[in-house]
Amino acid sequence: MNTMQVNPKDAMALRQRTGLGIMDCKEALAHNGSDMAKAEAWLRAKLKGKMDTRTDRPAGQGCVSVCVQPGCASIIEVRSETDFTGKNDEFRAMAQHLAKDSCEQSGEVKATAHMTARIDEVRIKTGENVSLGRGVCLHGGNFASYVHHDARLGVLLQFEGALPEEIAVGICQHVAAVTPTPLAVDASGVDADTIAQKKSEAEAEAKASGKPEQIAAKMAEGKLRKFLEEVTLLGQPYVKDDKKSVKQMLPEGVRILKFVRMTVGG
Repeated sequence: MNTMQVNPKDAMALRQRTGLGIMDCKEALAHNGSDMAKAEAWLRAKLKGKMDTRTDRPAGQGCVSVCVQPGCASIIEVRSETDFTGKNDEFRAMAQHLAKDSCEQSGEVKATAHMTARIDEVRIKTGENVSLGRGVCLHGGNFASYVHHDARLGVLLQFEGALPEEIAVGICQHVAAVTPTPLAVDASGVDADTIAQKKSEAEAEAKASGKPEQIAAKMAEGKLRKFLEEVTLLGQPYVKDDKKSVKQMLPEGVRILKFVRMTVGG
């Protein structure tokens, strides 16, 4: 059977089901006796094989998607080759489905067979190297999130206690916007090597000042304390009210457990 014998209505129906080109749909129907289900399966298998040879192509575009559910939440990055695809409604919808699916995991998100199947559908339709870049799923406590309007930057916040939504989302926006980007919630989360390096630098600078040893030691302590305030979330001036620190914005009984800041390609 050749493509000329394929019913145009069948070809159009297959195109609507798959989003693929009309000639590809005609070829699939021709090879499968106009059986719609077999043609669709044949088409996806054939085109996926082509796409599997393109996974080494750079994919620096895409979007960040967040899903918050009772007791758990996830944030993921899904990559594409072009900004055009990264902004496509179907691509964004697929990313949201992946974020929801990833809530079944814990910690680092891995692409399951079901998630990969969703990705493959978009890979086939766009002809691009589309993939799950990375993701994190958190469990326990309460959550707030913020995704920037271009969906290339997102923040997920995990906390305990009753935190008003306005403040919770505001803290997410703080993490997204502030410079320097916080390294941790508080000093206990800052890498020990980073602290040791900054302490050594502060002590060397204080010693070089020529001040008495006791005063130099206090200078070094003050410099290290200032550094930790600048790079920890709770110590930073709140971006929406810089007369208060983020810590001062928290009602009594509220504790921030973790935040995840994710950017496309970052």
